[in-house]
Amino acid sequence: MSDLRELYQDLIKDHSKKPRNFRVLAGNARKVEGYNPLCGDRFTVFLELDGDVVKDVAFQGTGCAISTASASMMTQALKGKKRSEAQELFQRFHHLLTGAASEQEEAELGKLAVFSGVRKFPVRVKCATLAWHTLRAALEGDQQTVSTE
Repeated sequence: MSDLRELYQDLIKDHSKKPRNFRVLAGNARKVEGYNPLCGDRFTVFLELDGDVVKDVAFQGTGCAISTASASMMTQALKGKKRSEAQELFQRFHHLLTGAASEQEEAELGKLAVFSGVRKFPVRVKCATLAWHTLRAALEGDQQTVSTE
């Protein structure tokens, strides 16, 4: 079990230090800002849709290791998904952190399951979900700043 925990920590560290899709999307991309006043995390999520499909998703900003890794892994998980699939993934990820996801539900999340341990630290849940809440606003076309408060 400690080997698995170490692997999870390494994955979060890797995405935190070398975030994927950490860039600005230009053109017609939707742009929504998110802010976590407790931790100071501040991200902008960029979303480009092609009809009902997530063509591209990226983010920029500053945040703790958990929020940066979560945003990075979120962008990788969502490319090519339909809007409904992206919203479903948000719900499953949120349930992982706030509920008692079963082993099967965790397995269905793939690498995103590394964040399951965050639920033991309620203050850190907001770090892990900030980019996701911001993405959900972008999917819905809401351009108001998202706050975890």
